This record gives sequence, structure tokens and C-alpha cells, in this order.
Amino acid sequence: MVKKAYTPVSKAAVAKEKNFFDKGLQFLREVKVELKKVTWPSRKQTMGSTLVVLVIVTIISLFLGIVDAGLAGLISAVLQ
Repeated sequence: MVKKAYTPVSKAAVAKEKNFFDKGLQFLREVKVELKKVTWPSRKQTMGSTLVVLVIVTIISLFLGIVDAGLAGLISAVLQ
């Protein structure tokens, strides 16, 4: 059986590790406080915004599809 050599851990290293966790916990506490300040949209607002996004994406997709088909036809005509 192989014994591992004892390596003493300095107080500074322990404090640094503890400080790391303390900073992490402090950050999470601050996140919780900030999230309580957020004004969340209502269900109606969210549904309305989602509908607007879907309509705009559909319109842009159709436009780009038509432009792509037109350019593909133009390139085919030029290459023949």
C-alpha cells in the first residue's frame, strides 16, 4: 500500500477557499434580491410578443425564400 505524503495546507489557502465560497454565496444572494425587483410580463403580454415574433419571422422567411429562389433561377439562366 502506497502512503501519500502529508502536505500541510496553509491558513491562507483555507481562507482563500472559504473566501471563494463566501463570494459565491454572496453573489447568489444578490441575484435573488435583484430577481425580486424584476417586473415580469403578464401572460397576455408574453403571448402578444410571441405572436409578433412568429409573424415577423414568417414574413422574413418567406421574403428570403423568394429572393433565394429568384437568385437561383437567375444564376441558372446565366450559366446556361
